[in-house]
Amino acid sequence: MAGEKNRIITIANQKGGVGKTTTAINLATALAAIGESVLIVDLDPQGNASTGLGIDRRDRKFSSYDLLIGTHGIGDIVLETAVPNLSIVPSTMDLLGIEMEIAQESDRVFRLKRALATAEALAYSYVLVDCPPSFNLLTMNAMAAAHSVLVPLQCEFFALEGLSQLLETVDQVRRSVNPLLDIQGIVLTMFDSRNNLAQQVVSDVRTHLGDKVYHTLIPRNVRVSEAPSYGKPAILYDLKCAGSQAYLQLASEVIQRERLRKAA
Repeated sequence: MAGEKNRIITIANQKGGVGKTTTAINLATALAAIGESVLIVDLDPQGNASTGLGIDRRDRKFSSYDLLIGTHGIGDIVLETAVPNLSIVPSTMDLLGIEMEIAQESDRVFRLKRALATAEALAYSYVLVDCPPSFNLLTMNAMAAAHSVLVPLQCEFFALEGLSQLLETVDQVRRSVNPLLDIQGIVLTMFDSRNNLAQQVVSDVRTHLGDKVYHTLIPRNVRVSEAPSYGKPAILYDLKCAGSQAYLQLASEVIQRERLRKAA
């Protein structure tokens, strides 16, 4: 896209527990590790992306709530993380009340888009938006602002059913508020190679969605699960573990897709 300064990727799945925030944190860290300037916008009231990057709740003077109600801009809110080249707009529980506050406003789904059109946001090469595990006004804001959606999908029995709902949501957003929204890719998470069902899910998803599915499989990994309790991405906590290596591979796939898109 001519004049495009950054890429805004929304990480979304209306189902909880699929590795969405883990993917946001570790993909952002991997992108930063290879020299990209990355911003995470934490739009989940639970604030797990903020906590997982070691941002103490006492340090969250302003948050994505302030960004959406328009009282403060990116420059006032953004916090540096322990990862070089990676910053975050943290989340607070205030976000729980955002729908009540802006539901009647005509621009209610475009608040994030407007906030990310500023010079401070355009200074980052990638902006990753971590959504809540539901389809609400926060997720709508994320999709209205994004160039593309990255979907973490757990390797489990109902995976395809949940995915079809999410793809319908993306189509709905495309028709109503963001005609340029694309699927960046679908990443299969919590993969256990010893589990026949997991193998079958991978096969089914690839059959249905072809090259929309990343080659990288994110394995079920104890070290990745432990890392957030230490306020670190897995890549900082244990670079050599299988989960960290998988997220590094995923980052290279994301960048490769972006290069192909620009060349098209």
